[in-house]
Amino acid sequence: MKLQEYQGKELFKRVGIAVNEGRVATSPEEAEAIARALGFPVVIKAQVLVGGRGKAGGVKLAASPEETRAQAARILGMVIKGERVEKLLVARAAEIAQEFYLGITLDRAKRMPVMIFSPAGGMEIEEVAKARPEAIFRFHVHPLEGPHPYQIRNLLLRAGIDKGLQSQFASLFNKLYQAFTQYQANLVEINPLALTPAGELVAVDAKFIIDDDALPRLGELASWRDAGSESPQERAAREAGLNYVKLDGNIGIIGNGAGLVMATLDLVAALGGKPANFLDIGGGARAAQIEKALEIVLSDPQVEGLFLNIFGGITRCDEVARGLVEAWKKLQAKLPLVVRLTGTNEEEGRAILEAQGISPVREMEEGARRIVELVR
Repeated sequence: MKLQEYQGKELFKRVGIAVNEGRVATSPEEAEAIARALGFPVVIKAQVLVGGRGKAGGVKLAASPEETRAQAARILGMVIKGERVEKLLVARAAEIAQEFYLGITLDRAKRMPVMIFSPAGGMEIEEVAKARPEAIFRFHVHPLEGPHPYQIRNLLLRAGIDKGLQSQFASLFNKLYQAFTQYQANLVEINPLALTPAGELVAVDAKFIIDDDALPRLGELASWRDAGSESPQERAAREAGLNYVKLDGNIGIIGNGAGLVMATLDLVAALGGKPANFLDIGGGARAAQIEKALEIVLSDPQVEGLFLNIFGGITRCDEVARGLVEAWKKLQAKLPLVVRLTGTNEEEGRAILEAQGISPVREMEEGARRIVELVR
């Protein structure tokens, strides 16, 4: 679950991380009232769960009530990367002497959290990593031990942080790790982390992604989900218990098992196609789940073809075939369809499909190549 910036800052405050104060507005008049209470200048920030707000015009400074109202009116209703702006964060503008990046995420290859720091804050960290890899510093954190003082100290020395600031930075590193573990996050970022002229470190932005599986243990945080920011497909999949991620391509992908679906995405992309989604129906899916998965994927107007890649283990190929046939009839789909079906009850599944004029392939690469060609 992604959190809005104002929600992430609330969690930062709970673990003692300083933020520039602000409140949420849903109208220009409310934004003006908040700005008057905070004092000028203020920064007005679109609250959407996508990056690139600044480049899209969703972050503006205002130095007066009139300017606040005008900027808020411009930003509200904007569409940034497909997400409509319904809320604004109006915050006290921070004086910034230098910007840093600080984040923690999971390194799945190492099966450990990794803490990442850069003196080149304010930019997308991916771009910094490409253009200036020497400006990225990191260390892995043992999940049973937490960050050791010597790890933080060594990183700060390598990054060239002034000795007079190292104690403050070290404290912040530990507080961010506390937020990461306490709220069971997959990612926590401060970008930019501002050093003020007075020598204070202030989080002027917040990015939080919380593990969905942790939500039942996190009480009130489960109610923080912004359903309005989800696509209709993402909302329907979540309600149906399916794992779905919207992508920006035109080839719908359905498979059973996260690893198989990821491999399918990679193969389709390698062959020149553009996946429209990730959808994992999981193990042991029944016909009704297959039908729901097709309904979700085909409801995306970007989808111009569908690749269903099933390796039957717990999942039975005949159940998949029945669900596919029923859904295809019900939805009256006319798109190109490629099915790879192999494993448990494969022959029964193939017979069901072939009776409906659908000829499944046996190899994943063959199926990926065929759907790419058909969509072209």
